[in-house]
Amino acid sequence: MRILFWGTPEFALPSLGALLGEGHDVVGVVTQPDRPRGRGRAPSPSPVKEFATTEGLPVLQPARARDPAFIDVARKLEPELNAVVAYGQILTREVLDMPGQGSVNVHASLLPELRGAAPINWAIIRGHERTGVTTMRMVEALDAGPVLAQVEEPVLPSETATDLTVRLSELGAELLIETLALLEVGEIEEIPQDDSLATYAPRLTRDDAHLDWAQPARDVANWIRGLDAVPGAWSVLGDQELKIYRPKVAEELETDAEPGTVLEVAPSRPADGMLVACGSGAVWVREVKPAGRRRMTTADWLRGRGADKGDRLT
Repeated sequence: MRILFWGTPEFALPSLGALLGEGHDVVGVVTQPDRPRGRGRAPSPSPVKEFATTEGLPVLQPARARDPAFIDVARKLEPELNAVVAYGQILTREVLDMPGQGSVNVHASLLPELRGAAPINWAIIRGHERTGVTTMRMVEALDAGPVLAQVEEPVLPSETATDLTVRLSELGAELLIETLALLEVGEIEEIPQDDSLATYAPRLTRDDAHLDWAQPARDVANWIRGLDAVPGAWSVLGDQELKIYRPKVAEELETDAEPGTVLEVAPSRPADGMLVACGSGAVWVREVKPAGRRRMTTADWLRGRGADKGDRLT
C-alpha cells in the first residue's frame, strides 16, 4: 500500500519502521518543523525526520498542514492512505480525505478514554490500572473517529510515562500493521465511539508540572511518574528549581509537618533518597535533576549537601 506517514516524536518510530519492514511503500514522511532543543537552542530535527532521512524517505515539514501549497505537494505523492502517529497538528477534512482510503491514526489509549495530546501521561496521573492502544478512522473532531482495533495493557504500579511510552509505541506498531492488513482485504469493522464515555488528556504545560505537595502521597507519586521525563515534575527548594523523579509512596506514615517538608535524608541508602511530607502520607524521592545539572540519584545529590531535614519544597 502507498502510505504517507505522519509523525514526530520517538513514539512514532516503531510504526514507521514496521511499515517499511512489512513492505509498504512509504511515499513520504510528514513531520513537524525543526525546533530549538538543548542548551544551545539550535534547531534540531524530530526523531521521525532523523529516521526517515537515514532511510532515504522524502520528508515534508509544513508549518501548517492545511497550507494549500503543502497539500498540492502531498497529493502529487499519490498516497492510498495517511498513517498518523503522534504528528502534533489537527488535520483538516481536505487532508484526511486526500488518499483514496482515508486516514488511520494510532492513539495511545482505549478510546473514547483519554482523547487528546497526552494520554499516556494522564493515564498514570489519574491512577488508571489499565490503558492500551487504539487504531481509528480519523475525522475532524479530536480523536473521535470510529475504532478499527484496540489492545488493552496494564499500567504497572511503579511505571513511569517514559516506560509506558516505550511499551505502547511497540504495541501501536503491531496494531497498525494488523489494522492495515485487515483494511486491505476488507475484513475490518468500524465501531463508532460512544461520545458520552469520552475523557480528555490535554497537553501538559510547565505550570501543570509544578508539584502540589498538599495532595495525598499516592496522587503526588502519580504526578511525578506521569510527568517523567517530559515535562518533568518540579518543585522549588530555596531559590532553586529541582526536578523530581522515581517516587516511592510511604502512605502509612503519619506526620503533622507542612506538605513539602523534608522529613528524612538517606544519602547512604540510594534506594530511598529523601522523604518528603504530603497532604497525607509521604513520598520518597529517589532521583532529582537540579537546575543546569544532569539527572542523578537523590543520594548523590544529598552527598553534595543538596537538602537537609526540615527544608521545605514548594
